[in-house]
This record gives sequence, C-alpha cells and structure tokens, in this order.
Amino acid sequence: MKLVVQAKLLPTPEQAAALEATVRACNAAASEVAMVARERAVYRNYDLRKHTYAGIKADYGLGAQAAQHVIKKVADAYTVLKANIKAGRLGKPGSKRRRRAEGAPIAFRPNAAQPYDARMLSWQADARTVSIWTTRGRLKGVAYTGSPDQLKALATSKTGESDLVHR
Repeated sequence: MKLVVQAKLLPTPEQAAALEATVRACNAAASEVAMVARERAVYRNYDLRKHTYAGIKADYGLGAQAAQHVIKKVADAYTVLKANIKAGRLGKPGSKRRRRAEGAPIAFRPNAAQPYDARMLSWQADARTVSIWTTRGRLKGVAYTGSPDQLKALATSKTGESDLVHR
C-alpha cells in the first residue's frame, strides 16, 4: 500500500535558494538526458546510465543518487509516452499531436518535481526538521509543517520515496 503524505518545507531564504537551484539543476539534467535518449534511441534506465551518468554528475553538480533519480525519471517518462502512443491517446498515426510527441525529446519544466529517497532526505519527526541533499551541500534542520493528520502519518509510517515540489 502506498501512503501519500504532504508536508510543507519552511526553509530560510538561503535554504530556499539552494532547494530551488537543486530542482532546476535536476530538471535541466533530465532534459539533457531525454535529448541523449532520443538521439541514440536508448530509453531503458540501465542503458541511459551508460551514456549520461558521469556527464550529468559533472555538468550539473549532482550527487550519485540524484543522477540515478534523474535518469530513472527520464526512462519512466519515455515508458509512459510509449504506452500512451500505443494506446492511441495521442491520436492516430500521422496526426499532428502524435507526430509532435514522437518527433521531439521529452522536456522537463524547470520546477518539475524531483524524487528523493532515504539516502538523500531524512525526516526528524520529533524536531519537525528534515535533512536534505542539494547541489550546494546537505541542508540540515530545515523546518517543515503540515496538517496534524499528515504530521502524525509522517511520524509513524516508514518513509520510502519523497518528491521535492516547488510551488
């Protein structure tokens, strides 16, 4: 069973800048990986790693886990695109919408969500803070809040993957 809990980070201005820079770097890297995938017709996660892992780590200042998540995000996006094309959700073969989807690499918005796992983010429920990886280093003691029910669920449930979303 998947449990979704929403929490709002309450970063200082410096922390907010680091988090925004991280989301932007991850999404810029994802767009680059998507272009490589389209150019080389390589869409599987493992195959994409061979072509892009070292480059995006160096070019965008990503850590190992962040680079893996970026590549996986791109591979998953192409899997969804392929399924939508196969199911006919993007029109009949030759339609304008379908040609556009098939012809251009997937692009990611600068503020699109970025997945984090337990190696990149940890919750301290008793102090109501989070320790989170950014391109500017790990931020510790970032405060968060949420509804009482959400905070209780966060404190009592095992945390798997989290998504960093800029709103």
